Amino acid sequence: MALQDLRSTALEAVHESLGATFTDFAGWRMPVRYDSDLAEHKAVRASAGLFDLSHMGEIHLRGPQAGEALDHALAGKLSAMSVGRAKYSLLLTEDGGVIDDVITYRVAEDHFLVVANASNAEVDAAELLARAQGFDVEVLDASAETSLIAVQGPVSEQILHDTLLAEGSGVEGLTAADLTEMKNYRFAECTYRGESMLIARTGYTGEDGFELYVPDQHAAPLWEQLTVAGGDRLTPCGLACRDTLRLEAGMPLYGNELGRDMYPAQSGMGRVVALASKGDFVGRAGVEAADLTDRPVLVGLVAEGRRAARADAQVRDADGREVGAISSGALSPTLGHPIAMAFVCTSVAEVGTELVADVRGKDLPVRVVPMPFYRRG
Repeated sequence: MALQDLRSTALEAVHESLGATFTDFAGWRMPVRYDSDLAEHKAVRASAGLFDLSHMGEIHLRGPQAGEALDHALAGKLSAMSVGRAKYSLLLTEDGGVIDDVITYRVAEDHFLVVANASNAEVDAAELLARAQGFDVEVLDASAETSLIAVQGPVSEQILHDTLLAEGSGVEGLTAADLTEMKNYRFAECTYRGESMLIARTGYTGEDGFELYVPDQHAAPLWEQLTVAGGDRLTPCGLACRDTLRLEAGMPLYGNELGRDMYPAQSGMGRVVALASKGDFVGRAGVEAADLTDRPVLVGLVAEGRRAARADAQVRDADGREVGAISSGALSPTLGHPIAMAFVCTSVAEVGTELVADVRGKDLPVRVVPMPFYRRG
């Protein structure tokens, strides 16, 4: 599909004015970078980055049985979550594979917001609607009219304070304490230009940060206000640096570390499946019946030098036998050496095991290490 035929976010004109380079991501024309992948990555680690994530999906469930419907539909126990909190969970197939990983926000006792990955947004909305049958709940896919802007990095809280609490900001119902006292995976609701805005302390970079959900028509003004208030503390960032940031933080990417042909336990996500705390749900029987004996598991790998193994590269043991494949890999901008995630046989998954990755036909010695590779100070 040509770039001009792709879906665009409400911020496309802003990205063009900033000189962004675009790419096709899940059918969306998205900024992959504005300047340099490396500079944008380092800006997030040192100060703050500004991201357009409006290609993500936003699906609302409202009704007296919204919590029960989500308990049935997702692998986590969402009905036990307090208002104002968010939870990471999985949408599973009947067989226990992963359709998507999602974040769910409890907006009110009878109102939840499920945020889906761009590549799965329509599938997730259809699945949630189907799984809500028989429950007293309404499912509404608001993806087409919702924008998502993220501010990520160690000074993100101060930038939000300077932007949203300034006189004439257009924000009402938000206090300084709402930001400073907001813990990770919590959120606050307020209004921006008279319409609802949700501000969550969530992100996909391994840094402190916030994600702001607003109606499409308010995305450009909000971006501009953040840019002005942020000044040289805030750098517009594309999807390329978001990928290296999440890799350093050991966060899975759907299609790489998660998929329909993988069980959650293979990706280190077994803890997300609420087998002990709730009853039946879609995928429970599949997870419980899964035979993981010969299934590869996800590990972290590090190497020396500057050559990095990329996705799908073969991984071999010391005797030259193929034992797995890289799922994501890059030269870490923060750490200065190659890092990767890989699915390997359980016999070589122990921390400290020495393996070899193929890099364009050349052997790269790698070592199994714990994840994440980077943890903010």
